[in-house]
Amino acid sequence: MIPPRLKNGDEIRIISPSRSMAIISKSVRKIAVQRFEDLGFKVTFSKHSEEKDIFNSSSIKSRVTDLHEAFSDKNVKAIFTTIGGFNSNQIIKHLDYQLIKNNPKILCGYSDITVLANAITAKTGLVTYSGPHFSTLGMLRGLDYSLEFLKKCLIEKGPFTVKPSEKWSDDPWYSEQEKRKFINNDGFWLINEGECEGTILGGNLCTFQLLHGTEFMPKLEKTIMFIEDDNLAGNYFDASFDRDLQSLIHQPNFEKVVGIVIGRFQKKSEMTREKITKIIKLKEELRNLPVIANADFGHTTPQIIFPIGGTAKLLAKNKKVTLEIIKH
Repeated sequence: MIPPRLKNGDEIRIISPSRSMAIISKSVRKIAVQRFEDLGFKVTFSKHSEEKDIFNSSSIKSRVTDLHEAFSDKNVKAIFTTIGGFNSNQIIKHLDYQLIKNNPKILCGYSDITVLANAITAKTGLVTYSGPHFSTLGMLRGLDYSLEFLKKCLIEKGPFTVKPSEKWSDDPWYSEQEKRKFINNDGFWLINEGECEGTILGGNLCTFQLLHGTEFMPKLEKTIMFIEDDNLAGNYFDASFDRDLQSLIHQPNFEKVVGIVIGRFQKKSEMTREKITKIIKLKEELRNLPVIANADFGHTTPQIIFPIGGTAKLLAKNKKVTLEIIKH
């Protein structure tokens, strides 16, 4: 179930199902609102978006209320999350999935929002989106590529090809907007050759893992897993990524997964092309799957938007990679 495309004049509702709007600076908020308005949209905020507790979040009741109101409000055409965090999995058992199914609309965010987006797709069949938060649009520089894919995925219709960005950054842009360092992008890393077409699932790998063994876990049959991870594991990032990937491999019906697309790693993870290749090659379960890495999504910028529950086609052969989003 693909939600209606955005059009000029549509209302975008900002909700905080994870961390609160209270941690976002006024300057970043102002820039983000202007970005949406420049795209032709009106921005509104949920009632409890700025509540803040010991986890820089709000109560389960407040977050559930805001999400339900956003889906039930006929004027709201898309819902963007404020930022990620750690606890959106607290609310998934409290959601009215029939209400969401009866009011299909765009939901977009990444990182901790992975658990919310995949749960909604699993329970309703609604396509959700992994992509920039509201706060992400508060960047002054380096956002053109992300905005291009926002238009391709959420406004325009028809398939589109995902081409690598020219440059990328892993700077703390929210604190030093003018002091950005951009790195030349060397494109997709082809790890295992092959071709496939399937339903997209995934997002942040360690967050997706929170769905394992629950009623909210999507079915893996004929899927292309889009996975990435942040640098929270520090010096143990490679070991953490490896075991989280192994946990995914152990899920029922993983043998029916048809391909894997891995997002870009943060600099501090020290996950090189050689290291991720070794990790993938060591896993017999992945031997016959096409696998690519260094795609433009995850905890660096810029980012594509990809549809969770949508369809992608991956061709990785003869040292060339073509990634196409077919249904979004």
